[in-house]
Amino acid sequence: MNRLDLKTVLGWVPKDSRVLDLGCGDGAFLARLRDERNVIGVGVDIDPVNLIAAVSKGLDVIQEDINDGLYCFTTNRFDVVVLAHALQELTHPHIALERMVDIGDEAIVSFPNFGHWLCRAHLGFKGRMPMSRAMPRHWYNTPNIHFCTVKDFESLCSDLKIDIIERATIAGAAQGLLGRWFPNLFATSAIYRIRRAGG
Repeated sequence: MNRLDLKTVLGWVPKDSRVLDLGCGDGAFLARLRDERNVIGVGVDIDPVNLIAAVSKGLDVIQEDINDGLYCFTTNRFDVVVLAHALQELTHPHIALERMVDIGDEAIVSFPNFGHWLCRAHLGFKGRMPMSRAMPRHWYNTPNIHFCTVKDFESLCSDLKIDIIERATIAGAAQGLLGRWFPNLFATSAIYRIRRAGG
């Protein structure tokens, strides 16, 4: 697990908590949460190959499309709901966020920041959609369908009456402080702990 956003998420998930991992993939991260944080976890993914891999790790997983609203889960069923680097792939990310803070006491969301200065420069100077290590695919075959910036996400949370508990950013070594001070411009990825306002 080399992704820096997942290292932050791992540190934010309380030990012995109930966790729902949305878009769990092959279950590698959920297995790590189980082994290192002693969580009781459930994974959600739509890909049958991923589900088989997750089950082979001894995980509880459900095949469901997150875009359908996650209505099989009741309110406050989990302590934490995790959505790591998949928000931008959802058809209706605002609906998913609302369900996440209903299903869990809090949620953790990470996403690539499309407001990063390199993305802006690439589009401005080359006139083409940016590609990078964090976004390695062309515009026509990327799973990303909603391009979100740090400011976009924070504005959406405000509109949805979702409180931001904590924010962390990922930026290159030279941009570390700038990523914290000016995340919309210098963070390559952002990670948030959120909850329903007044929760």
